[in-house]
Amino acid sequence: MANEEDAQDDALTKVTGMYKDWFLDYASYVILERAVPAIEDGFKPVQRRIMHALKELDDGRYNKVANVVGHTMQYHPHGDASIADAMVQMGQKDLLIDTQGNWGNILTGDRAAASRYIEARLSKFALDVVFSPKITEWQQSYDGRKKEPVNLPVMFPLLLAQGAEGIAVGLSTKVLPHNFNELIDASIKHLEGKRFKLFPDFPTAGIIDVTNYNDGMRGGKVRVRAKISQMDKNTLVINEIPYGTNTSSLIDSILKANDKGKIKVKKIEDNTAADVEILIHLPSGISPDKTIDALYAFTSCESSISPLGCIIEDNKPLFIGVTEMLKRSTDATVELLRQELEIQLGELEQQWHAASLERIFIENRIYRDIEEQETWEGVIKAIDEGLKPHTKHLKRPVTEEDIVRLTEIRIKRISKFDLDKAQQHLDNLEEKIAEVKHHLANIITYAVDYFKRLKATYGKGRERKSEIRIFDDIEATKVVIRNTKLYVNREEGFVGTSMRRDEYVTDCADIDNIIVFTKNGKMMVTKVDSKTFVDKNIIHVAVFKKKDKRTTYNLIYKDGRGGPSYIKRFNVTSITRDRLYDVGTGKAGTDILYFSANPNGEAEVITVLLRQAGSIKKLKWDLDFSDVLIKGRGSKGNLVTKYSVKRIELKEKGLSTLKPRKLWFDDTVQRLNMDERGEYLGEFTSEDRLLVINQQGNIKTVIPELTLRFNDDMIVLEKWEPQKPISAIYWEGDKELFYVKRFLIDNPERVESILTDHPKSYLEKVFTDYRPKAEIVFAKKRGKDRQDNLEVDLEQFIAIKGISAMGNQLTKDKVLEINAMASLPYEVPKPREASEIEVVDEENVVTQELSVAPKEPPASDKTSTKPTDQEDVDDDDEEGQITLF
Repeated sequence: MANEEDAQDDALTKVTGMYKDWFLDYASYVILERAVPAIEDGFKPVQRRIMHALKELDDGRYNKVANVVGHTMQYHPHGDASIADAMVQMGQKDLLIDTQGNWGNILTGDRAAASRYIEARLSKFALDVVFSPKITEWQQSYDGRKKEPVNLPVMFPLLLAQGAEGIAVGLSTKVLPHNFNELIDASIKHLEGKRFKLFPDFPTAGIIDVTNYNDGMRGGKVRVRAKISQMDKNTLVINEIPYGTNTSSLIDSILKANDKGKIKVKKIEDNTAADVEILIHLPSGISPDKTIDALYAFTSCESSISPLGCIIEDNKPLFIGVTEMLKRSTDATVELLRQELEIQLGELEQQWHAASLERIFIENRIYRDIEEQETWEGVIKAIDEGLKPHTKHLKRPVTEEDIVRLTEIRIKRISKFDLDKAQQHLDNLEEKIAEVKHHLANIITYAVDYFKRLKATYGKGRERKSEIRIFDDIEATKVVIRNTKLYVNREEGFVGTSMRRDEYVTDCADIDNIIVFTKNGKMMVTKVDSKTFVDKNIIHVAVFKKKDKRTTYNLIYKDGRGGPSYIKRFNVTSITRDRLYDVGTGKAGTDILYFSANPNGEAEVITVLLRQAGSIKKLKWDLDFSDVLIKGRGSKGNLVTKYSVKRIELKEKGLSTLKPRKLWFDDTVQRLNMDERGEYLGEFTSEDRLLVINQQGNIKTVIPELTLRFNDDMIVLEKWEPQKPISAIYWEGDKELFYVKRFLIDNPERVESILTDHPKSYLEKVFTDYRPKAEIVFAKKRGKDRQDNLEVDLEQFIAIKGISAMGNQLTKDKVLEINAMASLPYEVPKPREASEIEVVDEENVVTQELSVAPKEPPASDKTSTKPTDQEDVDDDDEEGQITLF
C-alpha cells in the first residue's frame, strides 16, 4: 500500500510540473511564434518566413504556391496547410504578393484553388520596402541548416496597412487595416511634429462609424454597415458589405430575418463577381425605406468590430494604440534609413580610397618599384614605401590589404589608364559622399522624401474605400419608414391616412409634416394624422421640408371680392404647426387663380386671359414668373391686373431661377450632391446642363437634378459647354479601322450615338478638351521594326462636323493602343454671368412693381412679418429618381 501511495504522489508531482513549465512554455511559444505580430516589421513568424522564401526564390517570374510552401517549410516547423492558408490571406490583401490564378474572393467567401494551381511572386512594393540584406539581423533556422531573418527591415507601417488578427493562449490581437495613403500622410506628419488621426479602411468598403474607435485599443468599437441603395420601388441593391462578412453569410442572415418575420423579401439575387451586387426584390406594397432600416437592425448588414491593439516588442506582448504603433514604426523606418545611408557612406568611402590609391599607384608608376623585388614581403614593402609620399590626403591609413589589391591590377588596365577619367570618377564619388552625408545630417527630411516617393509610386488606386459617417447623425427623414398612405378630400378640406375612399396623395411616415394650400388663400403645416380638417377646397398637399429654400411656390391670387390680382413667388422654410396662414392679404373673398409648387425654384410662363368688359383693349398676354423676385410668404406681390381674370393657362414649363448651385459627383453612390463629396463639377444655373457619355457611345445632356441616377458604364460627366467641341476616336466595325470625329451637340434634348450602327463598332477614346492630342502606338510589323509612335493633334486632324458624320480615317496601319496626351494650351473664354434671383427675407420685403396690363396704375406691396412663435418641423424624404440611359 505504501508503494502505491508513493507512486500516486509522484504522478501528482509530475502533473504540477507539467502545468508550471510546459503550459507556460507552450503559451509563450504561441504568443511569440504564432499568433501575435511583431511591431518591428508587422509580420507573424509564418508571414516573415513566407516573405523570406519568396525572396530566395525570386527571379522575376511566378512560382507555384506549392513550391513556395515547400521552401518555407525549411524555416517554419509546421504543416503545409497552415503555410498555404497564411500565404493566401497575404495574397488577398493585394500589397506584398503579386498573385496569379484563383486566389479566392473575400467578397463572396470563395476559397482559393489548391496551392498547386496558383502562382505568386513578390510585388514591386515588397521588393522596395521589405528587404535589405545588409541591415538584416540573421539567426539559425529551427533545425540549424539555414539562416533566417530575426525581423525583416520593413520601412513602412505594414502592420497597420494589412491589419492582423490572432488568438494566442491567454490573449488575442485584432489590429484593423488602415488606408495606405493615409498611413504615409500620418508618418510624414509625425516626422514633421504634427498631430494626426488614423481610422480603419476596409477592403470590402462599406460605411463605418469610428466615433468609439478608441485609437484601436481595448474597449474600442467600430460600427460597420453595408451600403444599400434603392434600384427601383421594389428592388434594393447592396454594393458594399461590412468587413468580416461575405455575400454568402450576408444573404443567409437576410433569409433568417425573413423567416422570423422581421423583414419581408420576395427574392434575393447574388450577382457578385469583381464587385458586390446583391439584389433584394421586395413584395409590392413594402416600403423600401423601412426594409433598409430592418436590414441594418436584424441582419449582418450592420455589425460591430472590437479592435485590440496587441503586438510583440522585444519578445514581450505590448498593448498599444494605432497612433503609437505608427510612431514606433515610423521611428524604426528612420533608423533603418540611417543604417542604409551609413553602409552606403562606408562603401563609397572605400571606393574613393581604392580609386585614390589606384591613381597614385599608376600615376606615379610605383609598380616599377617591384621589378627588382624577389620576395612577396619585398613587393609589399616597396609599394608601401612608394605610396607614403602621396597618401597624406587619404582619409584612413593604407593597409596591407589595400596594397595586395594594387598588386592585382592587370597590365592592360595600367596601360589604358586615363588620368582625366580617374579624376572624374573620384569627383563623382566625392559628390555622392557629400550627398549621403547631407542625407545623414538631415535624416528627417530624407525620411519625409522617402515616404512621399512611396505614395507617388504606389499610392495610386489605393484611395479610401470605407466611407466614414456618424450613424447617429443620419437624417431621420432619409431612413424613416414610409409605409403609410396619405389621402385628401379636397372639397371637404380633410387630409389623413385613414381616408382610403378619398384621393391618394403620397406615401408618408408618422413623423412627417404636411403642407396644405386652399383655394381661399390659406396655408397650414400639420403633422400626419388619421384625419385632420384644414379648410375647404384644398388645391395642394405635400410632405413638408423644413428649412427648404429651393422649393418655390408660384401664385396668382385675387385680393378679395372684386379686388385686383397679384403675382408672387415665395418659400416656406419654417412655420408654427397647426396654424392657418394667409398667402395673400387675408381679405374676405380671396381666391387663388393660379398655383404651382416647384421643388427646384422653377419659373414657368403663363398666359393671362381677361373677361370682356368695358374698353379693355388687351385681353390676353404672357407672364414669366422668372421676372418676379422670390420674397417671403407674407409679401403682397406684384400687380397683374385690376380687371376680372377669366382664366390662366400654362404656356411653357420653366427652369430654376435660383442662384447657381455648386454640384459634386460622388462616384461611390453614383449620385450628384451639394455636400462637397466626390468630384467637383462646377456651378449650375437654370440654363446649365450636364454632359453624359457612356461606354456604348451614347451621349446626352441633362438638367442637373439631385435625383438623377447614373449607370456604371458612364465615362464622361461634366458641365456642358455648348461651344466646346467633343472629339472621339472609335473603331468602325464595317471598315475595321479607327476613325476620328469632332462635333458639337445640336439637340441637347435627344440621346445620340457617336458610333455607327455596325454591331462591332466601339468607342476607344473620347476627349472633351478644346485642343486634345492623342498618341498612336503601332503594332510590330512582320519583318520590320516597330513604327515610331504618332502624336495626333485632333483639332488639326479633322474639322468640326455633325455627330452623324463618320469622320476621318485615323490610320491604315495596325494600332496597338491609343493614349490620351496632355491637351494643347487654350484660353477659355470668360463665362457669361448668370442672372440671379435674390431671395428676400420676408421681414425686409422690398416690392418690385410689375405692370403687365396697359393703363394699369402700379399698386404698392403690403408686407407682413413672420410669426414669432415658430416650431421646427421635420425634413421631407427624397424625391423620385430618374435613370439615365
